[in-house]
Amino acid sequence: MSNSKLRPETIAAQSATGIEPHSGAVSPPVYLTTTYARDENYQPRLKENYQRNGSPNLWALEETVARLEKGAAALAFASGMAAVVALTETIPQGGHVVAPAVMYYGVRAWLQELDRKGRISLTLCDPSNLEELSAAITPKTDLVWIETPVNPTWDVIDIAAAASAAHRVGAILAVDATSLGAVACNPLTLGADVIFHSATKYLNGHSDVLAGILVTREVNARWQEVQRLRTITGSPLPPFECWLLLRGLRTLFVRYNQATGNALAIARHFSNHPKIERVLYPGLATQNGHAIAKKQMTGGYGGMMSLQVKSDFNGAQRFCTLLKIIAPATSLGGVESLAEHRKTVEGPTSTLPDNLVRLSIGIENVNDLIADIEQALSGV
Repeated sequence: MSNSKLRPETIAAQSATGIEPHSGAVSPPVYLTTTYARDENYQPRLKENYQRNGSPNLWALEETVARLEKGAAALAFASGMAAVVALTETIPQGGHVVAPAVMYYGVRAWLQELDRKGRISLTLCDPSNLEELSAAITPKTDLVWIETPVNPTWDVIDIAAAASAAHRVGAILAVDATSLGAVACNPLTLGADVIFHSATKYLNGHSDVLAGILVTREVNARWQEVQRLRTITGSPLPPFECWLLLRGLRTLFVRYNQATGNALAIARHFSNHPKIERVLYPGLATQNGHAIAKKQMTGGYGGMMSLQVKSDFNGAQRFCTLLKIIAPATSLGGVESLAEHRKTVEGPTSTLPDNLVRLSIGIENVNDLIADIEQALSGV
């Protein structure tokens, strides 16, 4: 079977490495060297000869993720925010950007800073409301940025509809697909132009790599500018981190599927719990956008969810600290389960409910996780 016909589970498990030809190693070596000697004709032996431009580990990682997302190319960065900054630097001076009012607060804060400085103009809206999203997009719009599901309310946005609205005015649609994990959905096939992953999360899966990845539907002048910016700012992902990410990708599908099964069971268990006001999870019929999720999240609903406990700000914080198995920590997508009181993390400007606790469900035994949440709720 040709590599082009391999299914995504196989692509992830093989991680674009194959057998190392010199030693026969089934795990690739780490190329830590910063520079590569030219050949006898003073020609580069590789497509780049300096680590700031790339490395064999970087190229293997990018090839794997591009194939998983059915994209034309991928670029890996030293952090998620480094990837976001590179993409936003391609916006023309004064260009208009549309983004969700509720989203990952780091990206929102960056866009708001660019807006305050006059670098861009920014409109925040509810993108799950297609009429509101369409009204926010103008002929001056250059970039529409969405998350789906939305962090941390997990409302689901119709990617195809958002892409159509953006493309009507010549704008591009970028999708933060971090919580989709390149498993639940491939936004490029639904019309998105660029996908963003905080690769620290599901793609790595072990809470030991800081990384960001962009994937494009087509290699065009804008994409080439993103690549140039990555080189001149010195922000490609270093070789060892690339190697760790490739190792994490080998178990991506089994991790994601286990986390999805656990999260769905937990969401159903606590949906009518006397100490829970509401469970937010794409797999529940009560969730905003559930019908869209059923249509576009064909690979499962993921391991991300939020609980609104029947308590106040302090009670929700206390719930996090009472958990024994689930760690009270920021981040998501790892093999271990985490709980985060989101309003504390976002700070005083947050518009989220005081009682919202975000859960990243891992791969532990689901009965142990349910018991842990139960015992923590008993102390709230």
